Amino acid sequence: MLQLLADGLIVGSVIALGAVGLTLTYAILRFANFGQGEFLTWGAYIALSLLGLLLGAAAMEPLGPFSFGIELLAVLPVAAALTALLALALDWALFRRLQQGQAIALVIASFGAALALRNLLQFLYGTLPEYYTREIQIAIRLVPRDTLGGLRITPDQMAVMGLTLLTVVALHLLLTRTTLGRSMRAVAENPSLARVAGVDVEQVRRATWIIGAALAAVAGIFAGLTGQLRPGLGFDLLLPLFAAAILGGIGSVWGAVLGGFIVGLAESLAVPLVGAEYRAAVSFLVLIAILLLRPAGLFGGRP
Repeated sequence: MLQLLADGLIVGSVIALGAVGLTLTYAILRFANFGQGEFLTWGAYIALSLLGLLLGAAAMEPLGPFSFGIELLAVLPVAAALTALLALALDWALFRRLQQGQAIALVIASFGAALALRNLLQFLYGTLPEYYTREIQIAIRLVPRDTLGGLRITPDQMAVMGLTLLTVVALHLLLTRTTLGRSMRAVAENPSLARVAGVDVEQVRRATWIIGAALAAVAGIFAGLTGQLRPGLGFDLLLPLFAAAILGGIGSVWGAVLGGFIVGLAESLAVPLVGAEYRAAVSFLVLIAILLLRPAGLFGGRP
């Protein structure tokens, strides 16, 4: 049982970061961005390419007990920045031109953009799985086997959960303690009133794309670090991202974080019951249950 909970928290860390970007996009830009999952995949592969440029044919030297080295930590913010530039370019080329139309046009455009980004990534990198490192990690036993089945966790997984916590705290401080954060919350509440009050709505729009795409890139790197990279990585996580955002309440950052962990735990706990091959269906069932029982989500209406 403890092992399933730990696995769920690790998966939930990735889902939570991706869902935050999704809920910000919906709250501020007013449409459901189906391309959020592709930002996650592109961020992971951009980091892989940067590692290749930095290391060449050399192997990455592990940092202490971790399978990755300082090089991965160095390229992480660069990959996040480049993914944010990709999001801004996509906004300039596509979404900005459709923002005055109906919301359904933006949703369909984001779906088409996601297909294009996924196929372009597959064309550039191929379909075979990739890895940041080939180092084999030995899981650390934290709880004896005779206590609720025991608990084993790798240093990489511990690093992912710790870095996720730091990222979420940093985002919280940005949204609550900075002028930009207050402007984003104001636009989420009422764009017209925020514009009249002197808020630069276009700046908030750009910041939303940057933050959402950067968080997706970090989530993609974490997913690749604890698993493998493949072109369908973001697409496989898209339904859990939406389930987490809706569960937490569209527009609520902390709701998206909590929703991500709940969805991750639900998927992990369902594995012994339905098997690993059907764990993705759990997100779909969670999504249906949310829409039927509490459409507004746990923290609906709270920025």
